[in-house]
Amino acid sequence: METAASDRLETTTSIAITMLGPLTLLRGGVAADLPASRKTRALLAYLALSPRPVSRSHLCELLWEVPNDPRGELRWCLSKLRGLLDEPGHVRVRTAEDRVWLDMAGCSLDVAALGALSETTAQRPAQEVIELWAGEFLDGLALDRSPGFQAWLTGQRRHWRRAHISLLERAIAEPSRPASHRLALIERWVALSPFDERAHVLLLAHLRQSGTPDAAEAHLRTTVNVLEAEGLDTSRLRTAWRDMQGTVVASIADADPSPKETLTIEQIGRRHRASLAIMPFVQRTHHGPPGGGLADGLTQDIITRLARLRSLFVIARGSVYALAESGLGPIEAAQKLNVDYVTSGAIEVRSDSLSLTIELIEVRSGRIVWSERFERVARDALAVLDEVGNQIVASIASEIETVERNLAILKPPSSLNAWEAYHRGLWHMYRFTKTENETARHFFQQSVGLDPTFARAYAGLSFTHWQSGFQHWGDRAEDRDQAYAAAGEAMIADDHDPAAHWAMGRALWMRGQEDQSLVELEQAIDLSPNFALGHYALSFVLSQSGDPQAAISAADHSRQLSPFDPLLFGMLGARAMAHVRLGQFEEAAQWALKAAARPNAHPTIMAIAAHCLALAGRLPEARVIMAGIHATLPSYSIADFLDTFRFSADAEAEFRRAARLISG
Repeated sequence: METAASDRLETTTSIAITMLGPLTLLRGGVAADLPASRKTRALLAYLALSPRPVSRSHLCELLWEVPNDPRGELRWCLSKLRGLLDEPGHVRVRTAEDRVWLDMAGCSLDVAALGALSETTAQRPAQEVIELWAGEFLDGLALDRSPGFQAWLTGQRRHWRRAHISLLERAIAEPSRPASHRLALIERWVALSPFDERAHVLLLAHLRQSGTPDAAEAHLRTTVNVLEAEGLDTSRLRTAWRDMQGTVVASIADADPSPKETLTIEQIGRRHRASLAIMPFVQRTHHGPPGGGLADGLTQDIITRLARLRSLFVIARGSVYALAESGLGPIEAAQKLNVDYVTSGAIEVRSDSLSLTIELIEVRSGRIVWSERFERVARDALAVLDEVGNQIVASIASEIETVERNLAILKPPSSLNAWEAYHRGLWHMYRFTKTENETARHFFQQSVGLDPTFARAYAGLSFTHWQSGFQHWGDRAEDRDQAYAAAGEAMIADDHDPAAHWAMGRALWMRGQEDQSLVELEQAIDLSPNFALGHYALSFVLSQSGDPQAAISAADHSRQLSPFDPLLFGMLGARAMAHVRLGQFEEAAQWALKAAARPNAHPTIMAIAAHCLALAGRLPEARVIMAGIHATLPSYSIADFLDTFRFSADAEAEFRRAARLISG
């Protein structure tokens, strides 16, 4: 360790710090004992790379999850650093008022050496270039429950890895470089960036030119399998190999490396899911140390949340970062990945504010489907990004679903694949009439017939049976059983799809199994916290016989996640019923009127509004709405209303009182 570290740095300086690989501090080439505290080591690295003094409050937020005395712990860590860094006549750990910084004069940093070398044009020995990278930045250092530091660490790792790859590229391109040295540099590049097509092309060319075509073919075969498992397009790599050969090599360039019977789950999913790439967000910071920690953290968070929805094929993080590092723009990267949609954005961080611009593009047409700019006060950047992330995930999922529904409508029914038939079914389902519901059921049945593994289509089929029973459009007992059976098929197809548990939760509610219903709906939310329909269904059940305050909270969260949802009337209606159970009749009337004003609100929603208005003492309005219901359903009565829901005894008594007021 001591020899390797000292070889990478100038040893004439009094102190040398290595951060590529495990954190090490050298005095005269001899490794010093670092404090056992991970937070002290993290503090050392952060301050050493900070270009300006850092406030104590920022350091406390960065490294501690609000312990009893974060400033006291910071003082303790700084005392450890003083014992490590301060020298007679030279105080390196400096403080002034609320600011902290390190005096790095006379110190060497391996990352600084890497940065300087990457900016020079002088040729360096291959071994020197390779040895600059002793490992991942701060390898082995991680802090639990310190998301701010982890975001910074992620950004730094990306930055220094990219800097080293840039240095490798330049060193490989030097014409006087011996072939054996060039091979070592190319292999290091491949190891550091396994999804970078350029590195693989160089390696194939070198192996072929060196007289080892068998090794080149073996590498190509392995690489194609790895890249395609990640959803990457390998056509350019295959073409490059054909060009090197001068002829088509059928066994490699033209063979399908993934036989139909061994397709991965992800590849199967692409048959019936729209595909999406979230390109790494760009971060522009006006203060603090360099690095894109917040942007990287948000990118990873959105990728993870969208993947958990299970409704989209989301390209893995490694693939999009590799393409971003190769310099491709969002559209070019999306075309290379062969995806339907691509998202890109930029974060700008100032001392007191944070802004985020984002856009979603349909790759086929190049059309911007959705764009937004978020402006927030940056009191807590991580909390702000979590809130914004919720809106981004919900908006992306909703906008893509809308586009896919509209595309499906334009195609002849007989030409639809499973994904298109599913979205055609959604288009009809959201009209909330008996005829449209039956049409939707037909398309969902077509979808599962085309792909029996498509959980979402089974969930949609379950909903049409549930809706028929809820609206009394057919035999309620039969609809109840069919809704339950289809939900069961959805869970068999994909037990990790939140929509499957959502469908099962609603079906169990209709069977009178409220407790089991809540278990399934909570599971849907656990699987995907951004699944708006899961939160709505939870509020629907709780508003009738569970905790009304929890119902209000769930209804509000579902609306925040999906403010333009086709089921928005239900979210508003659930909140209205919860207010009735709390005795807050005027609030109930206000929310019920909002529900009734939605263009697709059905008679049951109108009945909620009429009864809530009556309880609030607004009888003329209540009677007008009830007259509208009777115009289409002449025999509609309080018995029909109560039979639709599963109210607790106190709630049922209030709604019976409302009916008497209306008829009185």
